[in-house]
Amino acid sequence: MLTVAALYRFVDLPDAAALRAPVEALCRDLGITGTLLLAREGINGTVAGEAGAVARFVDALRTGPPFGGRLGDLDVKLSSADAPPFGRLKVRVKPEIVTFDGGATHPAVAPATPVAPEAWNGLLDTPGLLLIDTRNAFEVALGSFPGAVDPGTKRFGDFRAYVDGLDPAAHPKVAMFCTGGIRCEKAGAYMRARGFAEVHTLAGGILRYLEAVPDSENRWTGDCFVFDGRIALGPALVERPDHAPETLR
Repeated sequence: MLTVAALYRFVDLPDAAALRAPVEALCRDLGITGTLLLAREGINGTVAGEAGAVARFVDALRTGPPFGGRLGDLDVKLSSADAPPFGRLKVRVKPEIVTFDGGATHPAVAPATPVAPEAWNGLLDTPGLLLIDTRNAFEVALGSFPGAVDPGTKRFGDFRAYVDGLDPAAHPKVAMFCTGGIRCEKAGAYMRARGFAEVHTLAGGILRYLEAVPDSENRWTGDCFVFDGRIALGPALVERPDHAPETLR
């Protein structure tokens, strides 16, 4: 059994390019595989390895070199996999840690309001709430929250055009969600910058919700697509065998 860690953090990393080599070396020393993206705006990725190795890796990112404590608030969601979900290691330097608008939008400038998974169901009951699934149409087809709007995007960057077609005055209260929270931070900041007064995001994303909310209270329907060899996860972040790669070809 392997441990899988989905992680991200928006934080200023002006030395992102110089960090690639030591981060890659750390991964190789610990036998970590997966994909990590580094940019001036932070870090994003999903990695896998033996449980102890992943724990040491996360601790090194949060408290030790090469980041020098800058990732103390790193968001990490842990799940498991019976087989290696990644074939190799990739550590890349990019303009953004999630491709959206070339870095023009930064969550720190006009942040949305995060809502804990335990409080999410209460928010969903708000009259007149515009609930948006910020993921692409393929992901939405596997599962979503009832009543959520599917913008019909193919790429995350397409979400900007969807927002630009909305009237902020017609939507005084907005809530949005994504897989792990990173896309919502970007999308929420974009909506706030476009004049939407009250924008809420699901803290930790769908993965945190499925992990934290008991089945008896869980309002998620379907499965959650993940960007690795497991394809999809269900409640309690259990791998869904009915979405094995061959069934999606």
